[in-house]
Amino acid sequence: MKSKNFLFITADQWRAECLSALGHPTVKTPNLDALAADGVLFRNHFAQCIPCGPSRASIFTGMYLQNHRSLENGTPLDVRHTNIALEFKKLGYDPALVGYTDTTPDPRLYPPNDPKLKTYEGILPGFNCLAMSSENFPESWAQWLRERGYKVPENLRDLYYKSVEGYPGVEERGKTYAPAPYSKEESETAFVTDKVDKFLRNPGTRPWFLHISYLKPHRPYLAPEPYNRLYHPDDVPDFKRASSSEEEANQHPFLAFQLEKNLNSGYYSASIYPRDEKSMRQLRATYYGLMTEIDENIGRIINLLKETGQYKNTVIVFTSDHGVQLGDHYLLGQGPYFDQTFRVPLIILAPDGKRQQLRGCVIDAFTESIDIFPTIMDMFGADIPIQCDGRSLVPFLIGETPEKFRTEAHWEVDFRYSGYLPPGKEPGIDFDECSLNVIRDEHYKYVHFAAMPQLLFDLKKDPEELHNLAEDPAYTTIVLKYAQKMLSWRMANDERTLTYMLVGPKGVVKRPRSYK
Repeated sequence: MKSKNFLFITADQWRAECLSALGHPTVKTPNLDALAADGVLFRNHFAQCIPCGPSRASIFTGMYLQNHRSLENGTPLDVRHTNIALEFKKLGYDPALVGYTDTTPDPRLYPPNDPKLKTYEGILPGFNCLAMSSENFPESWAQWLRERGYKVPENLRDLYYKSVEGYPGVEERGKTYAPAPYSKEESETAFVTDKVDKFLRNPGTRPWFLHISYLKPHRPYLAPEPYNRLYHPDDVPDFKRASSSEEEANQHPFLAFQLEKNLNSGYYSASIYPRDEKSMRQLRATYYGLMTEIDENIGRIINLLKETGQYKNTVIVFTSDHGVQLGDHYLLGQGPYFDQTFRVPLIILAPDGKRQQLRGCVIDAFTESIDIFPTIMDMFGADIPIQCDGRSLVPFLIGETPEKFRTEAHWEVDFRYSGYLPPGKEPGIDFDECSLNVIRDEHYKYVHFAAMPQLLFDLKKDPEELHNLAEDPAYTTIVLKYAQKMLSWRMANDERTLTYMLVGPKGVVKRPRSYK
């Protein structure tokens, strides 16, 4: 499939269930629904880690966090790892980016005072950034606004956070009901789409690879009209949580820490986003409005592909780096181990080749973000790098099941930079012990901490993850079983870049990886 185009779209913090194609009761996503109807939708798709930088590193390299080790926004991505852009260069493509990749460069490549080492928001090696390079963003958006006659505020952060003052209905609906001062044609999302439009209208004569990285529906929850009032707070789903935040905090000391931090400090604090019921329900409504804005912009792009005759020759992938809690378990931002944070959408559309792709099919198997890179390499007839921990999903696209495919999802979180200190312990757990691993199948979710109590949820009896059964004697055998499964998974997925090579009298001999 080397002659095909590749359009890779990511939205930031998009929860998996937020597609009307999956029956969401509130949010409407007609264009993504249409894309899913033309392609394949993966219902049980999970991110590998949080926050954005590490998660995107897993997407781009096909590697678990335990192997690429870019564990926080600002942790460098080791230059020895290849990635999807570098591999497409080998295929003769010039990978283009509109948006961002949150990739921190390997500092061993640059002198100490190089500007590239002053920000974590670098560009993944191999990409040619057409617009919104993080080194000068939001200046690029601001300059675009100036060219359109918009009066840009002196403090560019106001573009993100300052809403229309005195907007009618805010007192009744909540703070995030107030819209952005710019129109929907001038939003950051529209800016990205405008740059994509220019690329697609003049892509050149060679097949292309374009990565579009939208920031929304990521905070700040500020939507231009009419998206701020598109959904009513009375119509959003109720929150999944214990009867009180105090009861929620009793589940685990790390959750208690996250709750306190989420409420009192950082970008998601109550001083920025009030936690009363009215405000929280409106925040969800605004979040859904931002999703519909993204959906309409994706629709504009797909329509342009059809108008220019490129749609039938383009592989399209839509996904997200991770989700967000939005009040579930009393958390606004990312949760430590809950599904709302790690379950994300995945839609794949492939032009028909030798074997026709299924259309409008929903796959229930557990897939992971590390599967995207090997899937795309497989679709384009290229070798899958041996570093990849993920599996090609191409068999699912044509009505088959990959051999020995996983029966659960896995993810990990390294929280060493969050400043966590367990109550009553000084100086707290060791820096290298600040990590958790999750294994989750249809029945159970097991959470293993390196130096803290474990958790077990029976998802069939407790789908909202409210009751930790790890200390219940009736579940001791289950805890042991899943701890052993997690250990086996870790052992089988150690970093393998050189593992499949042997050097001897015949030189370097490579052993092909097999799942048989």
